[in-house]
Amino acid sequence: MYLESLHRLARQRTVRALVIGAGEYGFSFIAQSRRTPGLTVSAAHARRVERGVAAFKHAGLPDEAVAVCETRGQAEAALGAGRVVVSSDALMLIQLPLDIVVESTGAPEAAAIHADAALGHGKHVAMVSKEADSVVGALFQRRARAAGLVYTPVDGDQPSLLMQLTMWARLLGLEVLCAGKASEYDFVFDPAAGRVTSLDRSVDVPGFAPLWDLGGRPVRGVVRARAEALAAIPQHTVPDLVEMGLVANAMGLAPDVPAFHAPVVRTPEIADVLVPAELGGLLGGRGRVEVVNLLRRPDEASLAGGVFVVVRCEDRRSWEVLRAKGHVVSRSGDAAMVYRPSHLLGVESATTVLAAVLEGRSSGPEDVRPRFDVVGRTTKTLHAGAVLTAAGHHHEIEGVEGLLLPARRAEGANPLPFYLMADNPLARDVPAGSVITAEMVRQPEDSTLWRLRREMEEAFGLD
Repeated sequence: MYLESLHRLARQRTVRALVIGAGEYGFSFIAQSRRTPGLTVSAAHARRVERGVAAFKHAGLPDEAVAVCETRGQAEAALGAGRVVVSSDALMLIQLPLDIVVESTGAPEAAAIHADAALGHGKHVAMVSKEADSVVGALFQRRARAAGLVYTPVDGDQPSLLMQLTMWARLLGLEVLCAGKASEYDFVFDPAAGRVTSLDRSVDVPGFAPLWDLGGRPVRGVVRARAEALAAIPQHTVPDLVEMGLVANAMGLAPDVPAFHAPVVRTPEIADVLVPAELGGLLGGRGRVEVVNLLRRPDEASLAGGVFVVVRCEDRRSWEVLRAKGHVVSRSGDAAMVYRPSHLLGVESATTVLAAVLEGRSSGPEDVRPRFDVVGRTTKTLHAGAVLTAAGHHHEIEGVEGLLLPARRAEGANPLPFYLMADNPLARDVPAGSVITAEMVRQPEDSTLWRLRREMEEAFGLD
């Protein structure tokens, strides 16, 4: 089997990785690498070197095993002495004799610079930073393939896991009606308190009990009523659009509506809700990408931000047998939901890193195209000179919501990709409800991300 052969190769050769970015992902990947046969994290980049040192110490390395280096010579000497290297200079680290760069800064401009440099130095790239991937990922993938390298999404993140689940379904001959993921935080309903909580937000819903399940009612009315009852809790986020945009670009799927339906649903309902209207669901067609906000009680298991595919049940007899075994099959028997209720961040990324180096294989498909862009629409009037700062855990821009639209050239009156506009000032006032276009934003004078975007637009012939 595939994993056994990969495990065998990993026992024969050690893969040397550089991790750029020492956030929660970097911590988890470095820690798990200490337990993974055939994988070693030889170097880590962090803007504050103490953060990188802390990641290695968290993984169990003693102080004397970690070298903080400022120059390539220092770093090579440390590696030669069997120590791991930490530096705030990512471009220097990329030049070291390592096999693969794991980019996890989450910063679009920095991630583009790092991936560009890594491929230029003959390194494979595992791209965790979806912010840059959503803007120029197709170019990096094409460039890597031409150079005999691998540019890959990363297991542990939803896009890679969902691409594989979709490919698995297609290999079996199952028609994928919808591919999707659960949002990061569940909507937890406490019937006794009459309250729904999502992370740090709660809303009292004294009349919510009748909306707990679909019963025999039409899907659309129940979903709408839940959304209205829970309107105080955000139900749409830009990161969800970004992740599903990557899946759409890789798998040839499409959003049903630009902002997504993002229904509040329970796990057993997904096969009823995310199917075409002709089958009783919300969707206007087949082959869609979507996100759900999972509704559950405190005593129920979570989807844990996991991924799923909704497939057509063409062999009713087999799927009724599977329903009896506990699988999620729609009320009508027309569709079923197959899911993976987890995404383990860096804990499970070794499969991607080892396969890229030892087998020359990506965790995603070979043909990735810039089919869709995440763009921004103002939720309030924004004034000329205002900087569109991407901030917080989700790297969102205040006053701007996301949409997933067909990819266009980033020029003139065309919509501007979300993470191209990020951290740049507006050139004019933009009324509420406007899609932000390229001519509304001041282009930076010297941006690797913008330069690569232009190159990708030419390479793929975007309009």
